[in-house]
Amino acid sequence: MTDVSEREIAGVRLRLSSPITLDQEWIGQGEILEQLLACWLVVAKEDLPLSPRITGPPGIGKTTLAMAAARLRKQDLYVFQCTADTRPEDLLVTPVLSEQGKISYHASPLVSAMLTGGICVLDEGNRMNEKSWASLAPLLDHRRQVESIVAGISIHADSAFRTCITMNEDESTYEIPDYILSRLQPTLKLDFPNRDDELAILRYHLPFVEADLLGITVEFLQRSHDLLLDFSPRDGLHILQYAVKRLAQDRTHPLGKDEAWKEAVIKVLGDDALDLESLARQKQRM
Repeated sequence: MTDVSEREIAGVRLRLSSPITLDQEWIGQGEILEQLLACWLVVAKEDLPLSPRITGPPGIGKTTLAMAAARLRKQDLYVFQCTADTRPEDLLVTPVLSEQGKISYHASPLVSAMLTGGICVLDEGNRMNEKSWASLAPLLDHRRQVESIVAGISIHADSAFRTCITMNEDESTYEIPDYILSRLQPTLKLDFPNRDDELAILRYHLPFVEADLLGITVEFLQRSHDLLLDFSPRDGLHILQYAVKRLAQDRTHPLGKDEAWKEAVIKVLGDDALDLESLARQKQRM
């Protein structure tokens, strides 16, 4: 993997961000992984890679999908976490003032991926405001470059650079302008996993959890998916982690497995989560 280093552009030295080293396996839904890899292919010298958006509920594995694709392509992976207060300089180049009064310029994960030929995931992109998206417009079309106002330089993407944008389907997001959405194509929708895949996901991350706890958690999650509730594999992981920690605590007042699991559901998802049908009816009335 590429170490943290520096690059010089038009006399300006940029300190690069480090790629992430997480190496998680992608389980199930192989078709969407193939679709993402297809987006990043270049089939002729006149062709350009696509910058797809990956949509779906929180906790379903959108970022893990991009990690798996980067691993298959044998490229460094960078992740930029988008937020409502992300500024263009956060996305591109940030000036940092040292104790000696000297300004240094730090390249974001996105710009670092551009310069090193890596892959960058813009995570939860629809939490970002239009001003920040506007700074990326020339990167997402045939120009494949950005302009850093604070550093006074143009930065061109390496030919190997690839990107994708993940987007959660919830209400705490911005509406992305059409001129940006037209650049973020195609849309790849990630759905909840089926029963076998969801069990394999939980077992992969928590191999120490007993089969009966895994089983009741998967049944709980599958029922929630059927009822259109947004409880995710990530929620299942947190439920199981809390339950096994409670069971491993001081045995002076031991909990039964069912009691520990129900407590975990309430603590992770709320007091109403044990009655999924009632919760679904409440959601329908909202």
